[in-house]
Order: sequence, then structure tokens, then C-alpha cells
Amino acid sequence: MATDSTDLRGRLDRATAHLDPPYAVVDLAAFDANAAALADRAAGKPVRVASKSVRCRELISRALAEPGWHGVMAFTLPEALWLVRGGVTDDALVAYPTADRAALAELAGDPALAAAVTLMVDGTDQLDLVDAVCAPGRRAELRVCLDLDASWRPLGGKVHVGVRRSPVHSARAAGALAATIAARPGFRLVGLMAYEAQIAGLGDAPPGRALLGAAIRLAQRGSYRELLARRGAAVAAVREHAELEFVNGGGTGSVAATSADPAVTEVTAGSGLYGPTLFDAYRAWRPTPSAYFACAVVRRPAPGYATVLGGGWIASGPAERSRLPRPVLPAGLELVGTEGAGEVQTPLTGRAAGALRVGDRVWFRHAKAGELAEHVNELHLVAGDAVVATVPTYRGEGRAFL
Repeated sequence: MATDSTDLRGRLDRATAHLDPPYAVVDLAAFDANAAALADRAAGKPVRVASKSVRCRELISRALAEPGWHGVMAFTLPEALWLVRGGVTDDALVAYPTADRAALAELAGDPALAAAVTLMVDGTDQLDLVDAVCAPGRRAELRVCLDLDASWRPLGGKVHVGVRRSPVHSARAAGALAATIAARPGFRLVGLMAYEAQIAGLGDAPPGRALLGAAIRLAQRGSYRELLARRGAAVAAVREHAELEFVNGGGTGSVAATSADPAVTEVTAGSGLYGPTLFDAYRAWRPTPSAYFACAVVRRPAPGYATVLGGGWIASGPAERSRLPRPVLPAGLELVGTEGAGEVQTPLTGRAAGALRVGDRVWFRHAKAGELAEHVNELHLVAGDAVVATVPTYRGEGRAFL
């Protein structure tokens, strides 16, 4: 697999010479290498595919075919039902609670789906919603997973480090909810999840910000030590009331560290298969970029500038520069600070801009992984210097789950 930017640009240009931008590609050699590396970092624990970070059934299946990978972490219940019905997986964990009544009715009415899909819960109100859709005596038993909040709250809770997810933070609260679930007919508690976003989803080496990086690493070390003890205690408390089939944790940025936790039985990863720009800021492991999108140069507004059509594929999260797509091929391009990445045009400058001509391709990397697939109907799979397959994204199959 070529790593030199000139070779990579030439290979991608040759592979897609018959296509008109904008379009997206996935370099299969890099994708497969990332899948193998993530499984290796999991040290024998199964890796669950985070479908939100892929959003292409063909590529989810490709990852699942790799040794060490098993199961899907879906981001919505309708998506999980679709993946199971389509034969992509028989083990779908829904990462977030759902209030989709139609999907709950479909799940409750089909014993095969109920056996393959696990719902996420962090309170009794979610159980009440399920019962309101379909009473326990009139449905299949539903599998549920308890979402343990993994944020770090030092100084007696005066500081919050991490994202705001579940209200269940302590081992005691986890045990109490587990007891409640175990006592309710129509539910079976089979799993516990604790996603340490402040470790797995936060790069510890932000470019040009050494002091911030040092502060992030210090916080991550403290958070990891605290979570190691608390997650273990929570798992023990929950197991007093239920036979857990799995304890899930982590993400691409923490696969090795999370796998080292003896309480964890499986880890989740997805972004590392594509290698978006946010993961360039990690020291422990950086995936090889495999996903790119191309835009065409359509004008030369001034010497030293070239403008491409489109390009404004902005990632979710805080509205800051890190969420912008990055022009990477040819090397030596940068966005114009006053315009950024625009919906219909994106001007570029930098040492490479002057050599670009109308019709040339500029290759970008997205800041996040699966969100790239929301902008295209298909992904062109590249092996060597040829497109070997073209496969639909969720969008291309007419599926928009969020």
C-alpha cells in the first residue's frame, strides 16, 4: 500500500479516471489493515463494529468477516432491525435508548428479531415506554443492556470530564437498576456498556497545542484509573441480579486500554476502519486513512488559488476547525480561513494550489468516519489502482436513520 502522497494521489486518480466528482472511495488495503490492527489491539477480545462509523452494509460485512470481529453496535433501533433482517448480523446492540414506537412494535412482534437485537436502557422510563407499546404478556422477551455512565467526576463531582450520557454513574445505581430490570416481566438484562468518550473519542496530541495535549493525557490517565475500579464494581453489582453475556466498552481511540480492563469482555470500534482526520491527534495508534472524497477544480479565482465545486461536508460536534474536511491530495493545500469549506464551492490556497488546473481532482478526508456516507449514494472500493466494486451507502439504499 503506497504511503507517499504523490503515489497515493496517482493511484486514486488512475482508479477513478472514469468518474466525475464529487465521489467517495475506500482504499481496501488500508481498510483491511486497519481491521486487522484493531483486532490485534483488542488482544483476543471480540471487536464489535460501530455501524455509525461505517454506514455501508458491504463494508460492515467485510469487517465482520475479519478474524476477531463479531456483532454490530447500531445507532438506532430501525437500523438494527434492518441489518438483522438483511443478514448482516445476528447480534445487534443498539447504542442509544430508543423512543421509536413503530420499531419497538416490530421488535416485540418478531421472536427472531427479539433474539438478535439488544436495547440500551438507563432508566425505568424507557422500560415503561416499551410496555406501553406492547405489554409483557403479549410480546417476546426483550434483551436489554444497561448503559453505565463512564465520565469522570473528580473533586466530588464538581468537575465533569466526558460526555453526558446515562444517569447511572455509580456501582450502587447500576445494581439498583439491574434489580429493577430483573424483577420486570418481559425483559432480560444481558449486557452492560460503559463508553469512555473522554479517552476513546478525544485525541491526546492535538496538533500545535502541546500544553493542551499534556492536560488531556493527564485527565485521561486519571479517568482510566477511576473507571477501571468503578466499572469492575458496577459489573459485580449487576451480576448479582443478571447473567451478563457481555460487558462492552471503548472505541477506536481506546481499544488496547479498554481491552486491558478485566471487567470488559468486548470492545467497539468503527472510525478506525476509515481513519478520519480526528484520529490524527492520537499518539497510541493512528489508523491508515482509507476513506477519501474527491472534488473537481472548476475555477482559478486568483494566482495561488484554486476553487473546487462543493466540499463543505462538515462533521458533527462543536463548531470549530477540527470539524472541517481537510484537502490532502495533492499535498500542500489548505482551506481559506475566511471561507472554509463551502456547500457549493471551496477555495483552496497553499503551495500546491497554483499548479492545479480546471478539471483536476482534489482529494479530501472527512473529519469523522461514517458521516462521509451521508453525502454520497455509493462508495467506490479501490484495490491498487482500480475500482474493484461500487457499493451503496445507507443513503444509497434510501436509509436515513437520523
